[in-house]
Amino acid sequence: MILDTLENAAKYVGLKDGLSEAFGFLSQPGLEHLPDGKHEIMGDRVYAIVMTMDGRQVHEGELEGHRNYLDIQYVISGEETVGWKNRTGLVNSAEYDPEKDLEFFEGEPDSIIHVPPGSFTLFFPTDAHLPLIGNGLIHKVVVKMAIL
Repeated sequence: MILDTLENAAKYVGLKDGLSEAFGFLSQPGLEHLPDGKHEIMGDRVYAIVMTMDGRQVHEGELEGHRNYLDIQYVISGEETVGWKNRTGLVNSAEYDPEKDLEFFEGEPDSIIHVPPGSFTLFFPTDAHLPLIGNGLIHKVVVKMAIL
């Protein structure tokens, strides 16, 4: 997992093809005015989901993970906190959904990390995460990047 601001995004573009386009999308003027929903960047290889959701308490969510996509989760506004845990050895609480590339795990996060507006987290398939912890509305963008 990486936590940083868009000001430092250029440091990470060499990690994976598509990161430059993903960070370019997040840096575009007017990002905060995009409607909620899916926005194509590079077809199914890189796309964004804009969302505005109510925050929740840690006990109201489950750790989640992805096998085929990296997540860049960028907070536009609101105060978000995320939970993190290395997924090695975690037990699934529900069957993996290959269409959504989504699975949930039993257990609690090992770390709780504050993600202020203007910051992003980068979650790899080795990371289990619990997003949207907070009070009030959280306006964010999740960019999904295929790892294959």
